[in-house]
This record gives sequence, C-alpha cells and structure tokens, in this order.
Amino acid sequence: MVILGWVVLTVLFVAELAAMAAFGVWGWQQEPRWLLVWVLPVAAAVAWYFFAAPRAPYGGHGVRPAVKVGVFGLAVLALHGAGHTGWAVVLGVTAVVVHLLALLPGIRALTSAPAAPPSKR
Repeated sequence: MVILGWVVLTVLFVAELAAMAAFGVWGWQQEPRWLLVWVLPVAAAVAWYFFAAPRAPYGGHGVRPAVKVGVFGLAVLALHGAGHTGWAVVLGVTAVVVHLLALLPGIRALTSAPAAPPSKR
C-alpha cells in the first residue's frame, strides 16, 4: 500500500503542476500575453500554497476542498478555452481520481506522518 500511496501522491503532484501550466497556456493566448503567462500560474500557486497545500496556513476543512475544486476547475476551463479539450478532460478526470484515492486511509497517513528528525553525525 505504501508504494501505491507514493505513486498516487506523485501523480497528484504532477496534476497540480499541470493545473498551474494550464493557466499559463491560457494566458499565452490572451493579451497582454507576456504578463498573463506568468501572473496566472503564480496566482494559482500562491492560492494553492495558502489554502490547499497539505500544510497550508489557512487551509481549513471547508476552505481546502473549495480552493482545490476552484483551481482544478478553472484549470480545466482554461485548457478548454485554449482549445485543448482533450487535455482538459484528462486533467479533470486525473484530478478527481487521484484526489479520491488520496482519501484512502493508508495514503492519507503518508501525508500526515511527521518528518524524520535530522540525523546527528
């Protein structure tokens, strides 16, 4: 279960990165392209850090899922709006499946385990 858990968490992380990239893809097709291609992914990453990350400072029980749905939902819409409907479907389905798998107790325990203390040599 541990190996499956780390695979799920890795795919989840890649999906999060893909969501940030989706905002950049959409921003590249808008004006001013040079600004939006950077600002949109950074804004999504900042929102994720403060509200949706596992150790988010403001990620309460209702806030975290709402921000996750918002970021992934907007990323799917951004890909669709940029003309990449197939990739939008792949991102949306992947996000839902890995988030559901991440709720399994064995996988959830991997994210809540305390960090190992640094070794003293």
